[in-house]
Amino acid sequence: MRSEAERARIVAESLLPGAQVSEVARKHGGTRWQIYDWRRRFRERGMLAPCEVSQSAFAPLVVERAWEERQVPAIKLEIAIGDVVLRTDPAIDGEQLCG
Repeated sequence: MRSEAERARIVAESLLPGAQVSEVARKHGGTRWQIYDWRRRFRERGMLAPCEVSQSAFAPLVVERAWEERQVPAIKLEIAIGDVVLRTDPAIDGEQLCG
């Protein structure tokens, strides 16, 4: 049985940036579900601020080339309805097809 202070220390460790709950649990001989349960209990008692519970992380967006610079392969479009076949030239502009 862990003391309240030990649970609080493990929960705090699980909330550090980059920490993985499963790794923290394994390190301390517990399960991730125990840590989630301890977090919930601390939060319900007002001992854990809501902002500490869930910190969203975003991956940076890296753009290698501008959208317009992409090399798009030429595509020949064919639409067949019955005996009628409509074929486009590979060099046709997409805006021309929409117009």
